[in-house]
Amino acid sequence: MHYTVYHLVYFFFLYSFLGWVIEEIYAAFAYGRFVNRGFINGPLCPKYGICMLIIITDVHDLAAHPVYQFFVCIATAMVLEYVSGVLLLRLTGRRFWDYSGQKWNLGGHICFKSVAVWGILSVLWIWLVHPFAYIAYEMVPRNIMKIMLILLLAVFAIDLFVMIAASLKWKLQGSLYGNVAQRLGNTKDHIGQKVFCWIQKRVYRAFPEFEQQEQEGRKGFGNPQNRVFAKGLCLDKLIWIFLLSALLGDWIETIFVWVTAGRLMSRSSLLYGTFSVVWGLGGALATALLYPLRDKNDRFVFIGGFLLGGVYEYSCSVFTEIVFGTVFWDYSHLPFNINGRINLLFCFFWGIAAIFWVKLLYPNASRLIEKIPPVMGKVLTWFGVLAMVLDMAISGMAIGRYTARLEGQQPKNAVEEFLDWAYEDDFIERIYPNMKVTSVQPEEETQVLP
Repeated sequence: MHYTVYHLVYFFFLYSFLGWVIEEIYAAFAYGRFVNRGFINGPLCPKYGICMLIIITDVHDLAAHPVYQFFVCIATAMVLEYVSGVLLLRLTGRRFWDYSGQKWNLGGHICFKSVAVWGILSVLWIWLVHPFAYIAYEMVPRNIMKIMLILLLAVFAIDLFVMIAASLKWKLQGSLYGNVAQRLGNTKDHIGQKVFCWIQKRVYRAFPEFEQQEQEGRKGFGNPQNRVFAKGLCLDKLIWIFLLSALLGDWIETIFVWVTAGRLMSRSSLLYGTFSVVWGLGGALATALLYPLRDKNDRFVFIGGFLLGGVYEYSCSVFTEIVFGTVFWDYSHLPFNINGRINLLFCFFWGIAAIFWVKLLYPNASRLIEKIPPVMGKVLTWFGVLAMVLDMAISGMAIGRYTARLEGQQPKNAVEEFLDWAYEDDFIERIYPNMKVTSVQPEEETQVLP
């Protein structure tokens, strides 16, 4: 996939803005208020944009190798954060972040924890955000997009020039923080100095540590007193149950297939991450519907899980075949099956799993979830929802193009060309090794993919 200059400029501004949003969230936790956290005055953090441009150009040939992409993202984030810290220190004479107190740090500019967070964010953006960013670009008329990007470049250049000039002045005067009031009084009629002082005030607000504020003044609101996150059976808790069930369900299936069939194969429902949507939705539904039976005899829980699991698994099989033209599992070779979609043995498994879940696992999982700090839990909850929605969307689009390619349909636009390039047949077949495509013609009889 070839990116034009306009593509790269667009990606720079988009990811710089998203990075600024992340910094805003961090500042809210650290200081208890929202501030303009970026180095420049506009809502941009250029280091995020630059980092993503480097990653995009480095990993564009690794679309079918997510593991390699992950390590490239980690390495790029580590180098860029270190270089950014050194350059800002040289430019302003001050540290905009300092990891000296963290374990495994290098010069206080990077540490293991920051690199891990940067790397994970970068790879999530590559997997889940970048495809939609590219699609959004292609949906905007070319001339309108070019005009918008040129205007943004002009504003950004002015903003950056003013900020660098002010930063150099701070360093030359030997103190980032001094007799601000006296300087304001002496130069209030000088427009250049007014701009400088306005920038200086903004940086004080964005980085309170420059003013050596007392720690008590910036505790933030990450741990409100007398509040419990996701108390009882609520939407937030069901979302966490969905995510945990999806993750653990995929692992259980993978181990089960490995033990019984001797093959280590992907059992994930999504392109990125080891998540089984069927298990996730099943866990959330079972929790919501079987929770009232928690104080009943085990046989009632078993019957509820038996019936709910059977109906649910059958419905999921029908849904995927109608929507995607694919079948992800087939039990036709097992006795007592119904149309190959469910079988008696697995319904028994659903019933037994319901007992373990309602009586043993859910109470412990609920207590663990409720220990998460309230605000952090809320942010992580909806971050998880957004990531899962994007993963589902791109997985569905990639499967749709895969089935279309099997039917001999050529790409009709830039979006379909991108999907064909980013999600080749080998990649799809590796993630979904048992997927059958039912929409091809009879003479091209569908077979289980290796």
